[in-house]
Amino acid sequence: MSDARTPAQIEADIRSRRDQLALTLDEIGVRLHPSTIVGDAKARFASAVDHTAGRAYVAVNRTVSDVKAQFVSEEGAPRVERILPVALVAVGLVGLLALSARKRRA
Repeated sequence: MSDARTPAQIEADIRSRRDQLALTLDEIGVRLHPSTIVGDAKARFASAVDHTAGRAYVAVNRTVSDVKAQFVSEEGAPRVERILPVALVAVGLVGLLALSARKRRA
């Protein structure tokens, strides 16, 4: 049993390897093309922004839920003993701002 190949087999192997090499070079060219690099960078940036925005959304949602829990009971009823002082402070601040604006005009 000899491992001797015919010239036709050798030529077929050369053609096959040349085709594989051409495909590899084409793939490298596509990967290194500036538009591909920019597209990949944009995709990574968009992914990072989405991840950050998602984390921010969760944090804000948690904060809103915590604040809501301070002013609404578990049954959904408003906690007047907590709402009334906050409302009075808000009305006082608005009054002070209005008074301050009036003094600036005069």
